[in-house]
Amino acid sequence: MHALGSVEAAPCGSTFPAGAFGRAMSEPPRDEHGALICAIAERGDRAAFAALFAHFAPRLKAHLIRLGSRADAAEELAQETLLTVWRKAALYDPARAGAAAWIFAIARNLRIDAARHARLPLPEPDPADTPEAPPGADALVAAAERARRVRAALDSLPREQAEVVRLAFFDDRPHAQIEQALGIPLGTVKSRLRLAMARLRTLVGDGA
Repeated sequence: MHALGSVEAAPCGSTFPAGAFGRAMSEPPRDEHGALICAIAERGDRAAFAALFAHFAPRLKAHLIRLGSRADAAEELAQETLLTVWRKAALYDPARAGAAAWIFAIARNLRIDAARHARLPLPEPDPADTPEAPPGADALVAAAERARRVRAALDSLPREQAEVVRLAFFDDRPHAQIEQALGIPLGTVKSRLRLAMARLRTLVGDGA
């Protein structure tokens, strides 16, 4: 994907050792969301991914709608963006971009790809496409606390919602495959995902 092709692999491991949550580090603190991306890269941390999803999915959707996408297309692009974060987290380099800038750049490029496939006019560049998230001095501690809250929130999801979340995000199944695997309509798959993400945002808090 051209959103990621110019980024070299494995930068997180050199600046964010496994198990570094809650420990002081000699490196300058990264933003909290960058810490979550590195947790995904290093150990496939599902709670970290859920925290990123709860924070960025509604913001990406609103941003894409503001740029002219339909609501349903914006929601699918937001989900695909965050699936790309899950798959490609090891390519994130905190020295080159903040987490928000990296994630919004992926969304921008997916939007361009979608426009090309649909033979639509290519969207004009928007300077707001890559907003920076300000770094926090206690980013690692805050990220660990957020991951703890999200893990508890995931455990509290109703079984049918948790199953769809697992298949969609952690097993990387497209919606059509989930429809077939569970024997439920596609609309139900999407509805359960929306309900699960809304519940996670409520349980984790607005700052998730």
